[in-house]
Amino acid sequence: MGIYEDNYLSKRPQELCHMCGRCCRVVTTSKSYEELKELEAKNDNGACEFLKIFVPYPSIEAARAVDSELVDNVISLLKEDGNYDPNKTSFYYCKYLLDNNLCSIYEERPELCRHCPCTPWAIVPPGCGFEGWLFLEREKVKEKIRKAKEELLELKLLKTRNTDENILKKISSVEHKIHSTIELYKKYGSYDW
Repeated sequence: MGIYEDNYLSKRPQELCHMCGRCCRVVTTSKSYEELKELEAKNDNGACEFLKIFVPYPSIEAARAVDSELVDNVISLLKEDGNYDPNKTSFYYCKYLLDNNLCSIYEERPELCRHCPCTPWAIVPPGCGFEGWLFLEREKVKEKIRKAKEELLELKLLKTRNTDENILKKISSVEHKIHSTIELYKKYGSYDW
């Protein structure tokens, strides 16, 4: 796990969880069930861990019967991003969730569960205790990207004022690092912020 993830996870206020079980009853991933099975066959750690815990619903309608608000919210967000494909969108439920919303393997739960929500862009159920906190975390990242873009503008101006090859190389190196940071968040719209 990277430094960012470690830092993010250490700040996540676990006490915000309402223990409603909704995030365990209806779960989705960016990969289809078939893609996860292919990754599992290749011993991909994430896919193996996920499929050990989560069972696919037979259809979107079956998941909707459990929590229509959450399913419709996820589908709406996927459509907004242009990523919705009903043939590739799968929903799952955790086979270890008890009727009282507690986890039957809590002490031995895998990292995947310990790190939920794992990114500021995690889709959580409406009303989740993490909603506000995730919004603030996304805004912090967006502000970081905006500042990086301002730095790019300053570097561009600096390049026009310098002819020294060593300075231009250093500027180029810094520009590359900034572009790499912006690229990390491309799927979340970093070029639009």
